[in-house]
Amino acid sequence: MPRMLDVSDEVRAEIGDEEADRLLAGDNTPGSYDCTSCRTPGDSERERTSTVLFIGDETAVLAFAHATCLPSQVVQVTEEQLQGAVRSISGDTVDLEPDKVAPEQAVLGVTSGLVLIAGELHPALVVEPTGPIVRPGSTAVGDDFLPLLIEQGFMPVTELNSVPPVLHGWSVLLAMGQLHAVLQPAANGGQPVAWWQAHQPLQVTEGWRSAANKHQQVLMFAAPAGSIGRQPREDLLREALDKAAAGGKLVASTLPLAGT
Repeated sequence: MPRMLDVSDEVRAEIGDEEADRLLAGDNTPGSYDCTSCRTPGDSERERTSTVLFIGDETAVLAFAHATCLPSQVVQVTEEQLQGAVRSISGDTVDLEPDKVAPEQAVLGVTSGLVLIAGELHPALVVEPTGPIVRPGSTAVGDDFLPLLIEQGFMPVTELNSVPPVLHGWSVLLAMGQLHAVLQPAANGGQPVAWWQAHQPLQVTEGWRSAANKHQQVLMFAAPAGSIGRQPREDLLREALDKAAAGGKLVASTLPLAGT
């Protein structure tokens, strides 16, 4: 039975006609898969299925999704995200540089919460990698996570007493009430690309969503690995943010909200 598979023109352009034709013929397509969007099982022989190609700096992952969840598309992600996603995506790894094997890399962890600033609650995202982040191509030992973000326009924070400045060109993508991605400007001036993308849409609280819709913007805080941790309550998250800020280990920006 022919598979009900959709390979978009942009995916075909990246993987080549030969590979695309093999997929459509069913040679390289798993009959069953876990949808890369909703993470529930799918069957490419019984329901329309989209091919989704995640492309990092050095490697790419071809994943599958219910056509009702995602259209067939190419998604640009960072190499750090991609290496973490490989463990959770049911798909084929495509080596863009066969002579280069990517080492295990840190994954960005994202926590949502409400932060009280100047007597008002603001929706916030706290980003903390699972390990040190170094500059692409660097062999040095260290952590360049905050310097890299400062170069992008994020501001160092020493105390949480005012809303950080807006970082234009960046945005937080909220769709159907769920958190999908943090977008950054494309290097070539085209459509924004995902700086961070959820492996599956993240649930946020009704209070967080209401605050985001009210302000039409989200505060994003970032700290080096080991600075914040996974805090079970918002008061503990705030304490960890205050401690990181006092120790010079916090940067922040206000990002416009994209979606609802």
